[in-house]
Amino acid sequence: MVTVAARPAQAPAVEEVRKVLSPPRPMTCPRCDSSLRITYHEPECILCGYVDYEYKPKINGSKALLSSATRYILRYVGEFPELSETLAHVQVQRERNRVVFRVNCPFCHSSMTQTSLSGKRREAREERYKCSEGHRVSLTPWKGGSLGWK
Repeated sequence: MVTVAARPAQAPAVEEVRKVLSPPRPMTCPRCDSSLRITYHEPECILCGYVDYEYKPKINGSKALLSSATRYILRYVGEFPELSETLAHVQVQRERNRVVFRVNCPFCHSSMTQTSLSGKRREAREERYKCSEGHRVSLTPWKGGSLGWK
């Protein structure tokens, strides 16, 4: 007696097998498996441009906006083209009853303290910072209302 095995149904697509065997991690791009970056509203892949429009951020009622802090990466806006690729990391924090910038030095990456401007011609809303190595950075308004450093 000869037994005939039932023929399997059509094999699943490679993408379906990949999803079953390795489910995507949270905050991973489903197109290219790179990390997603959270922008103002939704996670976005900087490699392929994928945006997760169905993302719902978790809102914790006990945290205020200022107590959670916000981090910025500022570009150089001065007149020296050699520094155009140098970035400064700035964090907005609450200090007593006001909001202050915590600036990391773009050269030695140490913490900077705010100093007064020494010149008579102070630009509008310019703030100067100095690190322990002697580097000085000024945060100034730039095109479109954004901040830059020089």
